[in-house]
Formats: sequence, C-alpha cells, structure tokens
Amino acid sequence: MPAAIHFGLEIACNQPPDVLRSARTFGLLCNQASVDRQFRHAADVLDKRYPGKLKAIFGPQHGLWSTEQDNMIETGHARHARLGVPVHSLYSDTRKPTQAMLDGLDLLVVDLQDVGTRVYTYVWTLTYCLEACAQKGIPVLVLDRPNPLGGLVAEGQALDLRWQSFVGRAPLPMRHGLTMAELARWCNDVMGLSADVRTVPMQGWRRSMSWPDLGRAWVPPSPNLPRWEGALVYPGQVLLEGTNLSEGRGTTTPFEQFGAPFVDPWQLLALAAAHDVRGVALRAVQFEPTFQKWQGKACGGLFVHPTDAETFRPYRTTLTLLRAIRELWPNQFAWREPPYEYEATLQPIDILAGSPAVREFVDGERPLDQLDALAAPPPDWWQRVRRTLLY
Repeated sequence: MPAAIHFGLEIACNQPPDVLRSARTFGLLCNQASVDRQFRHAADVLDKRYPGKLKAIFGPQHGLWSTEQDNMIETGHARHARLGVPVHSLYSDTRKPTQAMLDGLDLLVVDLQDVGTRVYTYVWTLTYCLEACAQKGIPVLVLDRPNPLGGLVAEGQALDLRWQSFVGRAPLPMRHGLTMAELARWCNDVMGLSADVRTVPMQGWRRSMSWPDLGRAWVPPSPNLPRWEGALVYPGQVLLEGTNLSEGRGTTTPFEQFGAPFVDPWQLLALAAAHDVRGVALRAVQFEPTFQKWQGKACGGLFVHPTDAETFRPYRTTLTLLRAIRELWPNQFAWREPPYEYEATLQPIDILAGSPAVREFVDGERPLDQLDALAAPPPDWWQRVRRTLLY
C-alpha cells in the first residue's frame, strides 16, 4: 500500500498538468525537504523534466537549505550555484514576492512540506505568494504533499483575526487536518485573495494516514523538526515559544522535550498525572540548551513520548502542562514579551494561540473545566472546509 502513494511532485513529472506543460517559464517555492521518493530535489527534478523553464526559486523561513536553524533569523537572497537561477528569500526584507521577482514568469509552482499546524509559517508564505501572483496575473500550481499528522483530526479554537500575524493570517484552528493544496484552496477563498490556484493532488493518500503509514523517510521540513514525533507534538508544544520555558531548541529533540532551570520534573509529573492526558507518556529529563532560551543552563523538564497517535491530543496535553507549571511555579514562569515574528505589540502567546484565551486559562482566569472547549476545534470545522478538500 505505501508504494502506491505518489506525491504531487512525482505526478507533475509523470502526468504533466496542462498549466505546467504550456508554461514557457516558471518559478518554484520550495526548500530542502522538497524531494521525491528517490530524494531528488524538486528544483533538479523539474528542471530536468522541463528544461530551460525554471527561472527563479523562492525559499521560506529558514532558507532554501534550512541553513538558518534558530527562529526569527532572516535569510539573504542568493543564486543557485548549479542551476544559475536567482534564489529569492521570502523570510528577509520581504515576506511577499515583489512584482520584480515575478517578472518574466508564466507560473509559480509550490512544493513545500507543511506540518499540519497553523503557526508553521510556510502556509502564510504561500498566501503572500497567492496575493502577489494574483496582482501579477500569474497562476499558482501547488504540488501536494501529505499532512504528516493525518487529515481527520483538528484541535484548538480558530484564530481570532484581531490577533493575526505572520503565524496566523486566517481563522484556522491550531491543528487543521489539511494538506498544503487544500490550505491553498481554503485560504484563497476565505481570505479573498483571488488567485488562480491549480493543484496536483497526491495519488493513494487517505486522510487516515499519518507519516509512518507512507513508507517514506522523514526529511526535516525545518531544522527544529528533525523527527516526525516532533511534528506530532508540535501543535501543542509550539505554544512554549510564547513563554520563558525552553521548547528544546538547542537540543537534538526540540519540542519533544521542554523545561527550565526552575522546573522540578517529578513535581510536574505528579501534577500532570492527576489530569486525563491520553496517548502519551511523560518522562522526567534534564538537558542543557546549546542556544536560545536558557543557553548553557541545566534545565529540568519532561520528554513527551506519544504512545498512540490516534488518541494523543498534543494541544490539550500542552495546555494541561502549562497550567500545571503556572500553578507550581507562579513566580518563576513568565510569558514572553514582544517582539515575536514581526509583531511588536501583541503578546507572543496570544498570536500563537490565536486569542488571549489560552493565556487566561493558564493564568487561572478561566476555570479548569474550560480545557476541553479550548482544545476543541470549531464545531463546524469540517463543514467549513468541505468544499476545499481534495481527498
């Protein structure tokens, strides 16, 4: 069964869509995880299949080759050494392609691996590309890739647009259950971007599939998600970026482990055990980040081991843990202050969570019995996105 699953990149080469076959020139939004089953990079594959047509490459946050490991480090513009085409950074002085970057292109091809979480910036880079291409009258072709968390589960309330930012520009829940092509269709519609969106769907993928079902190696889509398990916990653990807790950046397993010098792992374990946390085992750890928060300081914390991907709810789990930490160490736990991801005024936790509700819950301003409501997606979520689903 896994051998029958083909990604959009592979299909675009074997069964060329009309818009790609007829284009005289095209640009490509991609990064180092944009590879086919044989680990060949999308730029090389498409340049070989459509010789002379690839004229520009666009890279998202962390750069084309994910060389910028830490968060919020901009990437410079460059030139592809072998293909001889410009590489435009969309995490630099601009996050939206300029009209000059699009000059001479008949089409923009998108081949990016998303991780199924709203605050992952690749989808918002995609929306800026849709805006720019709509202004230029250039169609956008999205070569689809799987949502590594599967396509059946959503978590977290929808983003309140009063807290929109580069980690959220549309009312998505934190874990959305959509593929990149489905996100392009939905965002284009909901945000009124008026882009000409074309898609190359996958073959053989089903919504019940998570990454281990695909028979493919995990190629890190960004430097701090080196393992699929990191992507699985990410919808919850990314909230730690809005706190003074280390989310494990500067270790070999970011987001899977977290903590701070003031955290006693065994106290936290005892309190967490009193709550209904399913599909996961929590393990006491000590670690020392080599960069970012608490660099060079010994931190106590927990390692999050998903034991059942189907029942594990990362967003609910992290809300439970944050509430426990706030209760145990009220004078040492703190919310991170702005700026964060180009937002200088709103609190980072609020733009990550999509509203102040999570901060208020963790601070005890909302009762504990609101946990399930905060962790649940909008009740009509799948009805809202039904028209944009491809599978």
